[in-house]
Amino acid sequence: MSDITDLGASALSRKIHSREISCRDTMAAFLARIHRLNPKFNAIVNLAADDVLLAQADAYDKELASGASRGWLHGIPVAIKDAADAVGFPSTKGCELLAKHMPARDSLMTARMKDAGCIVIGKTTTPELGLGSHTFSTLWGYTRNAWDTNVSAGGSSGGAAVGLSQRMLPIADGSDFMGSLRNPAGWNHVYGFRPSQGRVPQPYNSDVWIDMLSTEGPMGRSIEDVGRLLVTQSGYDPRAPLSLQSSVMLRGDEAELKGLRIGWLADLDGHLATDEGLIETCEDALKHFANAGAIVEKIPLGFDAVRLWDCWLAWRRAVAGPRVGALMNLPGAKDKIKPEAQWEYECSQGLTYMDFRRATETRTAFYRHMHALFDSWDVLVLPTAQVWPFDVTMRWPKEIAGRAMDTYHRWMEVTAYATLAAVSSLAVPAGFHANGKWPIGIQLMAPNGAEAFLLRVAAAYEATRKDFIARRP
Repeated sequence: MSDITDLGASALSRKIHSREISCRDTMAAFLARIHRLNPKFNAIVNLAADDVLLAQADAYDKELASGASRGWLHGIPVAIKDAADAVGFPSTKGCELLAKHMPARDSLMTARMKDAGCIVIGKTTTPELGLGSHTFSTLWGYTRNAWDTNVSAGGSSGGAAVGLSQRMLPIADGSDFMGSLRNPAGWNHVYGFRPSQGRVPQPYNSDVWIDMLSTEGPMGRSIEDVGRLLVTQSGYDPRAPLSLQSSVMLRGDEAELKGLRIGWLADLDGHLATDEGLIETCEDALKHFANAGAIVEKIPLGFDAVRLWDCWLAWRRAVAGPRVGALMNLPGAKDKIKPEAQWEYECSQGLTYMDFRRATETRTAFYRHMHALFDSWDVLVLPTAQVWPFDVTMRWPKEIAGRAMDTYHRWMEVTAYATLAAVSSLAVPAGFHANGKWPIGIQLMAPNGAEAFLLRVAAAYEATRKDFIARRP
């Protein structure tokens, strides 16, 4: 049974559809592993009852026996990130005030994954209201890193990343505002893909314009799984006016790395404070591209990073402030909402239209600048985080390499660039700390709409490092 949980979603799909293994055996294997490991890692919450899930698996087996398949995810167990709605499961967003909030409908992403055949078994943990790239909350407690339970799993898709890395899940969804798909992927040695803005629509958001700065996307242990789930999640929806009408056209051939032009942005010429050894570990990963024939060169960003941070703060306040504000009038809000979230709300109250307009103009200029860089470079690269995984009991790093962090999220500044530029950004495993226990990743960034190209590049990288990618806790 343990062999079943070693399989990713694509491999499972092939075995289920060839009737080598049953949906029931698949469900039983993953439930057994969850019951054994989840108390230690705290990655999955609101798990449905075993008998209910096994009965669903039996029904899916009967469908296959009759020649019917719901799709490539037929009978595969999936836990949805607790930031997205799934009917029958509370949407808590890690907040005590929402502990019993039951959604009336699935999110579009959940619905599409169900249409592809998955069985939703529960939810994966996220920090309170998805804020802060460290998955802990007063509602669920700490989610612990898959490789070292003493340190953070990252976030906000921390439960998804840990569930994947510890083989409690074969595939996972996540969402990304400030690295929420990329940071936990890097810290747990899996893949996390923030697609182009609009690739995965979110038509039920209270705002379908500004809120698109945050996007949903896939996570997995193989590029094949990540690509197939992205195709499932994506697609135009008329209720989301910024959703992309073009589709992700996956090709079976792997991209040749020979001649690929890679611009390595590193720590932005010292602007980003980084932990000792982190940049060097990422550069070791880039050597694999170079050894396969890619042209790798360290380059400057060429844009005022201080101006960009001020732009980011305005955009973040415009998006995060109203989300927190919607809860501030609920009974007990002042006591139950974490101070970092309340700070976001308070800051948003002083944001004027002209402040935001200046931020949108800066973002526009940066978008144009980044796409000018892509005229010279096929892929731009940054680390997935500026620090190694930190003590799980810390709220956030107060300093990096002796430099003070002036906000609770400044230590994740490295992820804001792909978000602001609306480019596709795929986190891939890069290496480990000298202690051998703490993973880190790199972000591969390509122009808006270039998801298929980026997946092919990552698949070629994966092929050069098969044994490394296959490492498990």
